[in-house]
Amino acid sequence: MATDAFDLTGKIALVTGASRGLGQIFGRALAQAGADLVVTSRTLDSLAAFCREIEALGRRALPLELDVRDQASIERMCAAALSACEKIDVLVNNAGCNVRKPALEVTWDDWNTILDTNLRGTFFVAQGIARQMVERRYGRIVNIGSVTSVCGYAGLGPYGASRGGVRQLTMSLADDWGPYGVTVNCLAPGWFKTEQNRALYESPGWVEYLTDRIPLKRPGKPSDLEGAIVFLASDASQYVTGQTILIDCGISTGAVRVPPRT
Repeated sequence: MATDAFDLTGKIALVTGASRGLGQIFGRALAQAGADLVVTSRTLDSLAAFCREIEALGRRALPLELDVRDQASIERMCAAALSACEKIDVLVNNAGCNVRKPALEVTWDDWNTILDTNLRGTFFVAQGIARQMVERRYGRIVNIGSVTSVCGYAGLGPYGASRGGVRQLTMSLADDWGPYGVTVNCLAPGWFKTEQNRALYESPGWVEYLTDRIPLKRPGKPSDLEGAIVFLASDASQYVTGQTILIDCGISTGAVRVPPRT
């Protein structure tokens, strides 16, 4: 197989929610593979340090403001990105949020915040960027899901509903836009330490509980995601669409260590 199928030189990738966490992991991996970046956040100042890091790699980085819960903000961002870059080859729909509560405590506003951000925002950003991909008959869209796209966890009802919706949305958009050379896939990370779940990792008991259910007995680290995002963004995945790729080290298998018999 030609290794240059993974080369993103000359490509422009747009990564939403790139002010921290997984968004920066994805953006950094794409830049290291050769792509120039458009990165978004609700606040431009939060992107400054990351843009300098990308530019130090010899790649271009364009910061843009985006609130995925605001239709006008999505439209402005898409217009600005295409005006500055003329094309977007890769979209990584990463912007997301969570409100972690027991189901009986979830409010109407909690539900709307999570679903509007993770599901509605993902759709309308994809729609806005896909218009020129369809016209150019080329594009790679990677919607970021979660292990909760396929598994249920207590305290994550609205979040799981939103991520399960992203999985279903991915399949529908793959069917819509496949005839135009646009692939749409869902990258679903397992348990990675981010700002959203940092408090959980401060509990040794929870970490032990988690790692006991992961076949390789460790949570994910940033490098575990790099190969997958480059694969889905590149021509190496040209015959892959509508798929949910779980990078969860097998926790979705339901594996639990069985104590040895005495």
